[in-house]
Amino acid sequence: MIGKIISVLCVLIAGSILIATAGHAADEKIIPVSVTEKIYMIAGEGGNIGLFIGVDGTFLIDDQFAPLTEKIVEAIKSVGGDHPRFLINTHYHGDHTGSNEKLGQGGTLIFSHDNVRERLSTGSFIAAFNMKNAALSPEGLPVVTFSEDISFHLNGDSIHAMHVPQAHTDGDSFIYFKKANVIHAGDFFFNGFYPFIDVNHGGSLKGMIKAVDKVLSLANDSTKIIAGHGPMGNKEQLTSYRQMLGTAYERLNKLKAEGKTAQEAVAAKPLADLEATWGDGLFKSDQWIELIYSGI
Repeated sequence: MIGKIISVLCVLIAGSILIATAGHAADEKIIPVSVTEKIYMIAGEGGNIGLFIGVDGTFLIDDQFAPLTEKIVEAIKSVGGDHPRFLINTHYHGDHTGSNEKLGQGGTLIFSHDNVRERLSTGSFIAAFNMKNAALSPEGLPVVTFSEDISFHLNGDSIHAMHVPQAHTDGDSFIYFKKANVIHAGDFFFNGFYPFIDVNHGGSLKGMIKAVDKVLSLANDSTKIIAGHGPMGNKEQLTSYRQMLGTAYERLNKLKAEGKTAQEAVAAKPLADLEATWGDGLFKSDQWIELIYSGI
């Protein structure tokens, strides 16, 4: 449970004090977990990294925090990869983009949705947690951006990055490896607990549901799904998560239509029966309702 709490908290603070000290970075273990012969999930502080290695070069999905960059590269090399040739950011939060500058300085070509580059180039502020994020240097910015989707043809597979608007933020994408039947769902999927939704930067519960539905439309019972946070997932787990999101939306939307304030919605305890299953992260139901209610 403690590891899960720290992981979610890293999203909320977007790369600030938890990983700021070199000592913390030195203690953190970066361990690649095999998904297929060429695809790995790298857990640690922050969002789960996706790694795809092969003769065409190393392809990376997200990159956690700057103090961990060297350890991330070491982990990549430990399974036969090299300094990433390509990196795609699923969204702008610091626990998914923190190593951009160091990787970019080393020659990595960075991709993202248009809105991710905008946030990273101007800086951002997450009001709900009073967290300010400075703009990245040019080396850390995506140099190729897209508005809807983009495809890569590397290492014997076709990789499709697909944007779903107004979900976790207004710039999120998920990544689908067609041949390998693997999906990196980014922060559309918090496996086993309530997700952070960045309402002030375009996120919404309704959009999250649409995003999960899009992922599910591409998945089958054999699909391996890398969550943005939490353990490796599958279609069954993502379906359960989707049901939770749908139940929450139905109940909260009804309260909002009745004119209830966020505080009144919390007092009504509409998610009490979900608490035991989904409240074992940073957010208990009451906190989660307050966070997402304006974006219902």
